[in-house]
Amino acid sequence: MLPNSTFRGSAEMTTAMLISGTIGWFVVVSGLPVADVVFWRCVFGAATLLVICAAMGVLRPGIASARVLLIAAIGGVAIVANWLLLFASYSRASISIATVFYNTQPFMLLAFGALFFGERITLRKLAWLGLAFAGMLLIVLVKPNASYAGSEYLAGIFLALGAAFLYAVAAVAAKKLAGTPPHLIALVQVTIGIAMLLPLANLSSPPSGGFQWSMVAVVGVVHTGLMYVLLYGAIQKLPTSLTAALSYIYPVAAVAVDFIAFGHRLQALQLLGSLAVLLAAAGMTLGWTIRPPARIAVSFARPGGSRE
Repeated sequence: MLPNSTFRGSAEMTTAMLISGTIGWFVVVSGLPVADVVFWRCVFGAATLLVICAAMGVLRPGIASARVLLIAAIGGVAIVANWLLLFASYSRASISIATVFYNTQPFMLLAFGALFFGERITLRKLAWLGLAFAGMLLIVLVKPNASYAGSEYLAGIFLALGAAFLYAVAAVAAKKLAGTPPHLIALVQVTIGIAMLLPLANLSSPPSGGFQWSMVAVVGVVHTGLMYVLLYGAIQKLPTSLTAALSYIYPVAAVAVDFIAFGHRLQALQLLGSLAVLLAAAGMTLGWTIRPPARIAVSFARPGGSRE
């Protein structure tokens, strides 16, 4: 039986990943330009995180140095640009395919680890990278059949890869902020997002009607504020291996939502390629080893029971 903290952390992580898996639906059905969706996500997310940070007592003067705030701001630029690219990829490559390519983040982090932290790239990691590359080639060979996806399939794939790259940049920045309250980091990031997108947001034509307002409010409050609380709460309770394993609920949920909401069924090559990419990413993250199949020894019994 799991300890209470592990059980609670697993429940929080699972809920956070299921929430993440639904964000594509809200973005697509909102009907708003991507920059507007991200801007209002930052506004509602900042309001939610401000309340959370105040309740947790992390808004005290001196809790974060100027250096910490600067690194958090750099990470904020990367994470907000990551949202812009990811959301833009949905209407081009489909939610399912964009999410699969977005989950190549572990390979971006592999490259950053080698470049900036002196981490070794082993043959095992290269093998997983090769599998992911093969999976991506299979996906690229097939055009999407999602009704809401446009004709810019390859552009959508490159946008999703760009989003994964920027997420890795934000992760490297976050690695340098160990010990800083994560909810405060998130608040800094969405506040930076408001400043970044203020010139781009179409404030003269804000969301119209209760439906569009509810879409951006849910993305800000639930997919940003609540999701951060659940995610960071889970990370504090769970071992890294279990956190990494449960994170793959996100792409599975996104593919399921794409099918249920829009009837988008992955074609055979897309499904095979997606499974290869996600398997490779999971193998990289969890440290699985690719082993060649054991040799099958065939023996023949001699009369008398001895074997050659």
